[in-house]
Parts: sequence; structure tokens; C-alpha cells
Amino acid sequence: MKPADAADYVLGVAGAGAMGQGIAQVAAAGGMRVLLLDAREGAAASARDTIAGRLARLAEKGRISADDAEAAAARIEPVASVAALAPCDAVVEAVFEDLEVKRSLFAQIEEAVAPDCIIASNTSSIPIALIARACRYRARIAGLHFFNPVPLMKLVEVIRAAETGDEVVETLVGLGRRMTRVPVVVKDSPGFLVNMGGRAFTTEGLRIAHEGVATPAQIDAIMRDCRGFRMGPFELMDLTGIDVNYPVSQIVWEGYQQDRRLATSANHKAMFDAGLLGRKTGAGWYRYAGADQVDPPSPDHQTQAEPARTVSLAEQDEALATFAESLGLRIAPDDGTAPILAAPIGDDATHTALATGADFRRLVCIDLACDTSRRVTVMTAPGADAAARDAVAAAIAASGRKVTAIGDSPGFVAQRIGSMIANLGCHMAEIGLATPADIETAMRLGLNYPLGPMGLADDLGHSTCLRIMERLQAITGDDRYRPALWLKRRALLGLPIDTPS
Repeated sequence: MKPADAADYVLGVAGAGAMGQGIAQVAAAGGMRVLLLDAREGAAASARDTIAGRLARLAEKGRISADDAEAAAARIEPVASVAALAPCDAVVEAVFEDLEVKRSLFAQIEEAVAPDCIIASNTSSIPIALIARACRYRARIAGLHFFNPVPLMKLVEVIRAAETGDEVVETLVGLGRRMTRVPVVVKDSPGFLVNMGGRAFTTEGLRIAHEGVATPAQIDAIMRDCRGFRMGPFELMDLTGIDVNYPVSQIVWEGYQQDRRLATSANHKAMFDAGLLGRKTGAGWYRYAGADQVDPPSPDHQTQAEPARTVSLAEQDEALATFAESLGLRIAPDDGTAPILAAPIGDDATHTALATGADFRRLVCIDLACDTSRRVTVMTAPGADAAARDAVAAAIAASGRKVTAIGDSPGFVAQRIGSMIANLGCHMAEIGLATPADIETAMRLGLNYPLGPMGLADDLGHSTCLRIMERLQAITGDDRYRPALWLKRRALLGLPIDTPS
């Protein structure tokens, strides 16, 4: 098997659509000769010209030299048949997601190439083992899953199927690096790493909206402003398309034997069934004119109430006292009229009132387990006095911060979604899907998360994360929130979250 850094390495790319073009571009830029195949007449040659144009524009912008752009384009050779892939040291299949089409193509490639030629699939959803079953030399079959647009997205998943050889994995890792990608090695499984790990962000957002706790706009704003995400879960679903993210959610859920931690909600299916698919249809969770939202609903709580001047605390809490004093609030014993503040971890306002003896009508819960410099989430119990909430909200707004007021929920919004991401990442480590380091890298690079699951667990504190999950499970009675044993053991033992088993 030829080393990935060989000067004369030849890579075949079968499929000249958007993904195939991206793979061919980064491979050619990495110094490899690329044979580009497409079943459509003239498609490979047209794709080569498109890639050459992109490289030329990069040179015009000063990103690469004109000589490098010209040399890379010259390394891409359109071919007209599978037989023409015979010189290849590796072939990456990048055709549409149909198992029988892929199996047929792999069989043809096997007939054309040498026995030690690696054959990899760029599939994002089909288990590699299902493709390999139709092949004669299964040890050389693997996944090499790039992300779109390939030249911009640095991550590539190297998928190890049950019979994939170690040398094949090592070579694909080397090829990924030669293409200036960041490779992570992943066990063959439904959704692989990124598509499986990304379920928590969207499905928990959907669950919160389905429960009537907060609107999509409120959830998105909280995750942007209080957790540092570039976009919230509903904005992300509209961008990728609900016709993409709903079926992927179903594939992953079914593939993991309908694990509750991976289940989506009825509101997700309702949008899919209605054809409200996001930006591509002009309407999804928001309405669009092109890429721009039209009259997006405000996530901000507006009130004309006078700011509170005096509050009491439901229980002693130094961080909450400091926060209240930063707003200019005077903390005094409960006089039966002033708002009562609490900052629960994992609990809702109802259970906080029961646990502390605070009057639920005047109790205003504040989420301090995230960034409160731009936006603060406040939560009240059913039957709460709106005047108490509004007085506290007005005091927060007077400090220059925005306020989002939500319904009662264990773990607010940011605690719930953040802990679900961390818990699912810990479960992925637990089942050996990838190493903790690769899980962290993949989630940050593949999904543009500010922190991956392990980083979120560290940021929250994994003991805090465990408490949030335990309270979510206890209050809702839903097995969806059962803590991963990986998280539980490390939290209980006080070990770093990436401590190996």
C-alpha cells in the first residue's frame, strides 16, 4: 500500500458533484494527481473547469500563488470510465446516498484497481459495513467523510468498519492531512460522529419549544448570547434544511435502537410534513427573503415596570448575591412583598419553591450557569405574579442587558441544551465511537460549536452537568435525560472528563 505522502500518489474521485469537486480540489492542492470520474457525459470535464476557476480566484485574492493554482488545476484529469481509475492508489466515492448504487460502483471499482488500492466512501449516513459486504477485499474499504463546502470545512471523518485494516486507516489519516484537513478516526455507526453528536443541540431545542417553555427565537437568542453559538438550533435547522435534518435525526434514532436521548419531537415532523423546510422554501421556523429573515419575532422581554429596588434570596447563594448587587438591588429578608431570587441548577421554579419554601408567586429564577453579560434568562412557575418577574427584568434591562423570560423548565434553556450536548459526547466516548479528543475536535470543526461536548462538560463543571441531567430525569420522568456512565463516574470520582476507561 503506497504511503500517503508519496510524490506520485494518485487519487480517484468518483462523482463530480459539489462534494466530489471539493475533494478533488483539496487533493490536487495537496500535490496529488486526481482522476475525476462522473457518469454524466461531460460532467467531469466541466467540474475540472469549475475547480480551476475557483483556484484562479483564490490566486487573485492572494490566498495561493498563481503558479500553485495553475499546477493544482493541471493535476485534475477527467476520465470517462471506471476502468480509467486503474492507476489509482485510493478512490473516494462521492455519489448520491443510495446503497445499491454505491455497492454497484464499488464492485466496478474493485474490478478496475489493484488489490491494495483503498476504496473509501464519502457517505454521511450509510454504514460502511453495508457497502463493504458486497466487496471482495473488505479490509481496504473505509469511509472518508468530508463536510460541505470541502475547501472551507477542515474536518474529515475516517470511518473504520468492522473489517477495515489498520494500514488503511493510517493511510487515510495521512491523506486527510495531506489535503490540509483535520482527520478524526470514527467507528462505523449510524450518523458516524458529527451527525450523531449534533442531535443533542437540535433535538433538545425542539423539545423545549414543544413543551411551550420558550419560542424558537428565544431559544436561539439564549444559545447565541449566553452560550456563544454562532446560531441557535432553529436557525441551524433552517439553514441546513428540515428535509435534511429531520431524516438524519430519524436515521440516527432508528440506528441506535430508538434511544430516547436521540429522539426528535412532533414539531420537527410537523414542519417536515408541511414542507416548511427553511431558507430553501422561504419559510421554516422563520420566514425568509433569500438568506434574510423577514420580521423575525423578538426574543426580548419588554416591560414598562419600575425596576425592583429590594429583593430577597430563596437561599444563601454568593454568586446570586453578587449578581443582584451588581444590578443595584438591595438584599433584605423576605417581607412578603418583594421579589424572591433563586439561581437553580437543574431544577425548575416549581421544585425550587418547594425545596426552599419560597413563595412561588414572587419567585424569579435566574440562570447564572452561563454568560450573562449580554442576555439574562429569567424563569417563573405557573401562577407566578408577573409584576415580580417584570420588576426584576426591568432591573436587569437597566444594566444594559437583554432579558428573555421563559416558562418553567428544569435546567432553563442553556443548562438543558449544554448538558445534553455534553452527555451525548460522553456517551459517544463510552461506546468507543471515537477518542474524547477526536469527539471534541469533530464537534468544534464539523459543527462550528464554540466548545465541544468535553469542553462544555468542563465549562459547566461535570459535577454540575451530572446534577442537571439527574434533575431533568427526575422531574420529567423521561429516560431521555439519563446520565451517561462516562459522565457519572468521572463526576463522582472527581476525575477529568477525558480520563480513559
